[in-house]
Amino acid sequence: MASDTDNRMLHKPGHAALRKGRVSVANGAYLVTATTIERARIFENFHAACATSRCFEDKVVLGDAAMLAWVLMPDHAHWLIGLGEHDALSTVVNRIKSASARHANRALGRTGALWSKAFHDHALRAEDDLPDTARYVVANPLRAGLVKSLGDYPFWNATWL
Repeated sequence: MASDTDNRMLHKPGHAALRKGRVSVANGAYLVTATTIERARIFENFHAACATSRCFEDKVVLGDAAMLAWVLMPDHAHWLIGLGEHDALSTVVNRIKSASARHANRALGRTGALWSKAFHDHALRAEDDLPDTARYVVANPLRAGLVKSLGDYPFWNATWL
Protein backbone atom coordinates (compact mmCIF):
# COMPACT_ATOMS: atom_id res chain seq x y z
CA MET A 1 0.00 0.00 0.00
CA ALA A 2 1.39 3.43 -0.95
CA SER A 3 1.92 5.95 1.78
CA ASP A 4 0.59 9.52 1.65
CA THR A 5 4.15 10.68 0.91
CA ASP A 6 4.42 8.23 -2.00
CA ASN A 7 1.10 9.43 -3.39
CA ARG A 8 2.19 13.07 -3.20
CA MET A 9 5.41 12.21 -5.04
CA LEU A 10 3.48 10.42 -7.80
CA HIS A 11 0.85 13.16 -8.17
CA LYS A 12 2.63 16.49 -8.09
CA PRO A 13 0.15 19.36 -7.89
CA GLY A 14 1.48 21.22 -10.96
CA HIS A 15 -0.94 23.38 -12.89
CA ALA A 16 -3.96 22.19 -10.92
CA ALA A 17 -2.47 23.73 -7.78
CA LEU A 18 -2.27 27.10 -9.50
CA ARG A 19 -5.99 26.92 -10.32
CA LYS A 20 -7.08 25.74 -6.86
CA GLY A 21 -9.03 28.45 -5.12
CA ARG A 22 -8.77 30.84 -8.07
CA VAL A 23 -11.64 33.29 -8.02
CA SER A 24 -12.20 36.23 -10.35
CA VAL A 25 -13.70 39.30 -8.75
CA ALA A 26 -15.44 41.71 -11.11
CA ASN A 27 -13.61 45.04 -11.23
CA GLY A 28 -10.69 43.52 -9.33
CA ALA A 29 -7.04 44.09 -10.23
CA TYR A 30 -4.69 41.17 -10.77
CA LEU A 31 -0.95 40.85 -11.26
CA VAL A 32 -0.42 37.96 -13.69
CA THR A 33 2.76 36.20 -14.77
CA ALA A 34 2.85 33.86 -17.77
CA THR A 35 5.92 32.00 -19.01
CA THR A 36 6.80 30.52 -22.37
CA ILE A 37 6.99 26.75 -22.69
CA GLU A 38 10.23 25.55 -21.12
CA ARG A 39 11.11 29.22 -20.59
CA ALA A 40 12.18 29.49 -24.24
CA ARG A 41 13.55 32.98 -24.93
CA ILE A 42 11.15 33.56 -27.80
CA PHE A 43 10.81 37.29 -27.26
CA GLU A 44 14.49 38.00 -27.82
CA ASN A 45 13.30 38.11 -31.43
CA PHE A 46 12.30 41.74 -31.98
CA HIS A 47 9.56 40.96 -34.51
CA ALA A 48 7.98 38.31 -32.29
CA ALA A 49 8.12 40.69 -29.32
CA CYS A 50 6.50 43.49 -31.33
CA ALA A 51 3.73 41.22 -32.59
CA THR A 52 3.11 39.88 -29.09
CA SER A 53 3.14 43.29 -27.40
CA ARG A 54 0.45 44.67 -29.68
CA CYS A 55 -1.98 42.05 -28.36
CA PHE A 56 -1.59 43.23 -24.77
CA GLU A 57 -3.59 46.38 -25.39
CA ASP A 58 -5.97 45.12 -28.08
CA LYS A 59 -9.54 45.99 -27.01
CA VAL A 60 -10.98 42.97 -28.83
CA VAL A 61 -8.62 40.65 -26.94
CA LEU A 62 -9.18 42.33 -23.57
CA GLY A 63 -12.96 42.51 -23.81
CA ASP A 64 -14.21 44.59 -20.90
CA ALA A 65 -10.93 44.20 -18.99
CA ALA A 66 -8.23 46.87 -18.98
CA MET A 67 -4.49 46.37 -19.27
CA LEU A 68 -3.13 48.67 -16.56
CA ALA A 69 0.55 47.78 -17.03
CA TRP A 70 2.61 45.15 -18.78
CA VAL A 71 6.16 44.11 -19.57
CA LEU A 72 7.34 41.48 -22.02
CA MET A 73 10.56 39.77 -21.02
CA PRO A 74 12.53 37.31 -23.19
CA ASP A 75 10.75 34.26 -21.73
CA HIS A 76 7.74 35.58 -19.83
CA ALA A 77 5.29 38.44 -19.41
CA HIS A 78 3.79 40.32 -16.47
CA TRP A 79 0.36 41.90 -16.81
CA LEU A 80 -1.50 44.13 -14.39
CA ILE A 81 -5.09 43.56 -15.42
CA GLY A 82 -8.20 45.34 -14.23
CA LEU A 83 -11.17 43.06 -14.77
CA GLY A 84 -14.49 44.38 -15.99
CA GLU A 85 -17.94 43.07 -15.16
CA HIS A 86 -18.18 40.14 -17.56
CA ASP A 87 -15.06 38.05 -18.17
CA ALA A 88 -13.23 35.91 -15.62
CA LEU A 89 -9.48 36.40 -15.27
CA SER A 90 -8.74 33.01 -16.85
CA THR A 91 -10.83 33.97 -19.90
CA VAL A 92 -8.95 37.25 -20.36
CA VAL A 93 -5.53 35.64 -19.85
CA ASN A 94 -6.35 32.82 -22.25
CA ARG A 95 -7.41 35.32 -24.93
CA ILE A 96 -4.18 37.31 -24.45
CA LYS A 97 -2.05 34.17 -24.63
CA SER A 98 -3.91 32.79 -27.65
CA ALA A 99 -3.84 36.00 -29.68
CA SER A 100 -0.23 36.79 -28.84
CA ALA A 101 0.89 33.23 -29.68
CA ARG A 102 -0.80 33.43 -33.10
CA HIS A 103 0.88 36.75 -33.88
CA ALA A 104 4.31 35.73 -32.54
CA ASN A 105 4.17 32.42 -34.41
CA ARG A 106 3.32 34.26 -37.61
CA ALA A 107 6.29 36.61 -37.08
CA LEU A 108 8.58 33.62 -36.44
CA GLY A 109 7.20 31.42 -39.22
CA ARG A 110 6.33 28.68 -36.78
CA THR A 111 3.26 26.96 -35.35
CA GLY A 112 2.34 25.40 -32.05
CA ALA A 113 2.04 26.34 -28.44
CA LEU A 114 4.09 29.26 -27.17
CA TRP A 115 2.89 29.92 -23.60
CA SER A 116 2.85 27.44 -20.72
CA LYS A 117 -0.69 26.35 -19.90
CA ALA A 118 -0.65 27.71 -16.38
CA PHE A 119 -0.17 31.25 -15.13
CA HIS A 120 0.37 32.79 -11.75
CA ASP A 121 -1.94 35.50 -10.49
CA HIS A 122 -2.12 37.68 -7.42
CA ALA A 123 -5.25 39.65 -6.58
CA LEU A 124 -4.45 43.13 -5.40
CA ARG A 125 -6.35 44.30 -2.35
CA ALA A 126 -8.19 47.60 -2.44
CA GLU A 127 -5.51 49.23 -0.31
CA ASP A 128 -2.71 48.14 -2.63
CA ASP A 129 -1.19 50.95 -4.62
CA LEU A 130 -1.73 50.18 -8.30
CA PRO A 131 0.80 52.75 -9.57
CA ASP A 132 3.51 51.25 -7.33
CA THR A 133 2.66 47.77 -8.62
CA ALA A 134 2.81 49.09 -12.20
CA ARG A 135 6.25 50.58 -11.53
CA TYR A 136 7.39 47.25 -10.12
CA VAL A 137 6.10 45.43 -13.23
CA VAL A 138 7.75 47.70 -15.79
CA ALA A 139 11.06 47.80 -13.87
CA ASN A 140 11.63 44.09 -14.56
CA PRO A 141 14.08 44.72 -17.44
CA LEU A 142 16.17 46.92 -15.13
CA ARG A 143 16.26 44.31 -12.36
CA ALA A 144 17.12 41.60 -14.91
CA GLY A 145 20.03 43.69 -16.22
CA LEU A 146 18.64 43.84 -19.76
CA VAL A 147 18.98 47.65 -19.88
CA LYS A 148 20.44 50.44 -17.78
CA SER A 149 17.45 52.74 -18.36
CA LEU A 150 13.82 51.76 -18.75
CA GLY A 151 13.61 54.13 -21.71
CA ASP A 152 15.98 51.78 -23.54
CA TYR A 153 13.53 48.86 -23.30
CA PRO A 154 10.70 48.94 -25.84
CA PHE A 155 8.36 46.25 -24.52
CA TRP A 156 6.37 47.75 -21.66
CA ASN A 157 3.58 50.19 -20.92
CA ALA A 158 1.62 51.44 -17.93
CA THR A 159 -1.43 53.62 -17.52
CA TRP A 160 0.29 55.79 -14.90
CA LEU A 161 3.75 56.20 -16.46
